[in-house]
Amino acid sequence: MYSQLERRLADRVREFLRREYHVEMPNVVVDQPPSVALGEYALPLSFELAKRLRKAPRKIAEEIVTGLGAVEGFAKFEVAGAGYINAKVDRAAYAKGILENLPQRRRNTEESREKVLVEHTSINPNKAAHIGHLRNAILGDTFVRLLREAGRHVDVQNYIDNTGVQVADVVVGFLHLEKKSKADIEKLIASPEPRFDYYCWDLYAKVSQWYEKDEANKKIRLDTLHAIEQGGNEAAEIAEIVSTAVLRRHLETMERLDIEYDFLPRESEILHLKFWDAAFELMKKKGVLTRVEAGKNKGCWVMVRAGGSMQNEEDQKVIVRSNGTVTYVGKDIAYHLWKFGLLPGKDFGYRKFFGYHRKPFLPSEGPVRSEESTDIRYCWISTDIANSELGAPHFGGVKAIYNVIDSRQADPQNNVIEALRLLGYEDAAKNYTHFSYEMVALTPRCAAELGYVLSPDEQQKSYVEVSGRKGFGVKADDLLDRLIEAAQKEVESRHPELSDKERRETAEKIAIGALRYFMLKFTKQSVIAFDFKEALSFEGETGPYSQYAIVRASNIFRKAGVDPNANLSAAPAMNSVLENDDEIWEIWLTAGKLEWVVNQAIATTEPAYLAKYAFQLAQQFNNFYHKHHILHEENAERKQFLMMTAAIARRGLIRALELMGVQAPEVM
Repeated sequence: MYSQLERRLADRVREFLRREYHVEMPNVVVDQPPSVALGEYALPLSFELAKRLRKAPRKIAEEIVTGLGAVEGFAKFEVAGAGYINAKVDRAAYAKGILENLPQRRRNTEESREKVLVEHTSINPNKAAHIGHLRNAILGDTFVRLLREAGRHVDVQNYIDNTGVQVADVVVGFLHLEKKSKADIEKLIASPEPRFDYYCWDLYAKVSQWYEKDEANKKIRLDTLHAIEQGGNEAAEIAEIVSTAVLRRHLETMERLDIEYDFLPRESEILHLKFWDAAFELMKKKGVLTRVEAGKNKGCWVMVRAGGSMQNEEDQKVIVRSNGTVTYVGKDIAYHLWKFGLLPGKDFGYRKFFGYHRKPFLPSEGPVRSEESTDIRYCWISTDIANSELGAPHFGGVKAIYNVIDSRQADPQNNVIEALRLLGYEDAAKNYTHFSYEMVALTPRCAAELGYVLSPDEQQKSYVEVSGRKGFGVKADDLLDRLIEAAQKEVESRHPELSDKERRETAEKIAIGALRYFMLKFTKQSVIAFDFKEALSFEGETGPYSQYAIVRASNIFRKAGVDPNANLSAAPAMNSVLENDDEIWEIWLTAGKLEWVVNQAIATTEPAYLAKYAFQLAQQFNNFYHKHHILHEENAERKQFLMMTAAIARRGLIRALELMGVQAPEVM
């Protein structure tokens, strides 16, 4: 509703400017007044037009207000201050539109015919997932949900670097530190304790320390890396079984957070299926790569960074090393050419790898499906063409790409975009977005709770950085377990009447909601200092606060014996209350803004807007809840309208939280 009115207003203003002033204004800025009493929209365009039209801004504003005439959905326009135009919505019509359209979602739009690819998580399959990986996965999964809400056809990919240096380090650990054979490692994988990904976590830290003891040890790393890339040897076989076992653990971890993937492209296939060879020939043919014959990059194939010069060695980005191995960026260029469908004749083989049991429908989606349903959706993994399964879907050939990867990868990401430009694929370069974000750290209090000994200096810092190489950090599953344990203690104290299963399920929803909301409420470029107490708080800007608002609203309907999901129709008291009670009107206004917030979050690649929206609506509902004793309201018409307001707020909150991957429990 809110988005539709904004577009309608902007279109009418553009039409007026074109007709009366012969001025084209493609982007009409629409702001929000400081108070809803002043209106729902504010137009500052008069100030921008003043110089061009040689008139005072207020005079222009007055002419626009007079010339606009009646606009569907708006009650009136007013000139304010030195030249602002405030637009007041027809509140009754707006509310009627919400009642008719809130349950509907956009599907099968023109945009949905073109595929969008979101790549996220992409953890090196060498050890357990940690808290930093969770931010990536939660950001990516939420953005996928936003795109799908907007009617886009989205493929979700999780790139698996199973031939990279991190996997090589663990292989070095098994072969050279622990002297384990392939059979020994397979026994470790099959054993429930210790968890294999946890075992690799500790081994990776040991290997990092071993490299520091003797520089010669790093030569073993390079030799192992080269052997893995070549394939057909012991190191490559061990890398395969280690990375596959750890990957399966990663998918199990993410499934706990309701995060799923469509396709797992592996770096090994990019090499073995000759993606890189095809990309290499294309880049040489188009003059993107140059072989360096002298200097520090002698014998390497390099490309020039954006805005750089071949004569400056610092502007040379190495794509193929002098020993013939391909850098990460080189393989990434080949992979992205395939993503855009720009490697003719090249594709992966596909096989099923991991099955997701279909989830029951969520409250806003209709009747609940049986939990015993055996319906499974598969995540596919790359393989060679000979092993590809019949009937497998095809991935790649997309229109736009969003890569969720941290800000430290800005240079490699820019190099891939520059390679696309140099190859002449301008549209692909424009539709390639680096969805950048900052790291996750721990508050000193959180680090101490996890058992880490901090120096006096670290205790005074606002956050403590984690380090996988040093073994200092929080494993994702440990974090989830700790959050669930803390939430369960709270649930048990408040609701002893629940069964063990009910308490556990409630605690899981609260804990997962707390974690996902915490990771989303900060803007992407903010460093997050994670803290258990803050995340699980029932007060302030947290997941449990918004969940609790839904539980409160649900309790109203439960006590009244009314279905909150029933179709709503206008109440007799609706128009008069909305016109005279700005606080209640703001709940209806906010409930109609979800589409606008979704579009804003997509345009800016900033899911934090959605978290802010959920918090705002929860705050508005909680204030309403405390002010109005709905079930005790004696006026039947007013009671009906107050119930409607609670239902509208509940529906809006449920949908907003669903888009964040958060479910509200029955009780809290």
